[in-house]
Amino acid sequence: MILSDAKILEKIDSGEIVITPFDISNMGGNSYDVHLSKYFAQYIDKEIDAKKHNEVKHFEISEEGFVLKPGELYLASTLEYTESHNHVPFLEGKSSTGRLGIDIHATAGKGDVGFCGFWTLEISTSIPVRIYPGMPIGQLIYYVVEGEVERRYDKKASAKYSHQDKLPKESMMWKNF
Repeated sequence: MILSDAKILEKIDSGEIVITPFDISNMGGNSYDVHLSKYFAQYIDKEIDAKKHNEVKHFEISEEGFVLKPGELYLASTLEYTESHNHVPFLEGKSSTGRLGIDIHATAGKGDVGFCGFWTLEISTSIPVRIYPGMPIGQLIYYVVEGEVERRYDKKASAKYSHQDKLPKESMMWKNF
């Protein structure tokens, strides 16, 4: 079951969901629009290895925008910091974003109960497209969890992306080996 706008607002009031900054105009009937921050990163090496820590170079995009190029992977972060203490957050691209040919995540759209932080987006595009900091980029949907959650993400010792800061985070797959 997906939370309605009224339920999302109720959970924000109770502290079960945190969205900062929050603006009611970003609320949909069952989702909340999130925005692109100015913080980006790209891997330094042209070939990356899942068994090693692949370093990234962070950069900021200006108010004049930035052109995404096909064949490139960009890591970016959301402007909004979020927490979800009892619900599963799911980040999807907005239809307007998709219609520009922009994918905001390859595989990582689902968060876990207990995720706290800024979302790292894995952005790619099929054609060159200019994007801007602060533009709507995706929408958060919250699912109800049935049953007691025994391993919240923010309490797991092995959580690699807990309490992410505003800079996009590179893959930590190497920690699994």
